[in-house]
Amino acid sequence: MKEKEKIALFIDADNAPAAKIGIILSELAHYGVVNIRKAYGNWKSPNIKSWEDVLHEFAIQPIQQFDLTKGKNATDIALVIDAMDILYTKNIDAVCLVSSDCDFTPLVTRALADGKFVIGFGERKAPLAFVNSCSKFLYLDDEQYDEKPVQPPKPSIKSDSKLMNLLRQAIEASEDDDGWANLGTIGKHISNYASFDQRNYGFKKLSDLFTAIDLFEVKQKNGSGTWVRDKRKVKTVK
Repeated sequence: MKEKEKIALFIDADNAPAAKIGIILSELAHYGVVNIRKAYGNWKSPNIKSWEDVLHEFAIQPIQQFDLTKGKNATDIALVIDAMDILYTKNIDAVCLVSSDCDFTPLVTRALADGKFVIGFGERKAPLAFVNSCSKFLYLDDEQYDEKPVQPPKPSIKSDSKLMNLLRQAIEASEDDDGWANLGTIGKHISNYASFDQRNYGFKKLSDLFTAIDLFEVKQKNGSGTWVRDKRKVKTVK
């Protein structure tokens, strides 16, 4: 995404932690300017008092939505209607949804179909259908935004067949005759197929993730950055 793109932020206050709003806005600053900031919920409910406390500090507009039926939350529908109106009446380049609710998956796919970049934030309980539909999705449960040294991967990372297949496919899509692929090209390929972010696995940089997994080789080439190769290719190219 180019700099200074216009972003519309929609917050499902019933299903998002208010304590992470600073992190959310800091992350969005990498993509552009958040021109529209709205949070939806029943502001008479004590359950979202934490959001009420940060509205003015972060210039977020509260949108009131009463619980019309006991046990049913009308906030989701109000947010979707408002978001669709903004998609068609305002000049925005990206949409950010802060929620852990799968009800917003159709909204994400519709925004993508209109050429919008969609960024999602939520907790680990967020359904994979919602997570995977976003252009990029970041979990808010555990912060992985600080620099950390490269660490041996947790066993669950190497055993994550979906992740391993994604990384290998990205390498294969851009590898040279010796099996090496440029890290920047790998990252672009991954972004086309999944809402992947290495921070969700505990690593600041994509190169850190590859380095920590002993299934891959990582090297630096003068003037051309970082390159990665699947170790399975080593024997075939000798």
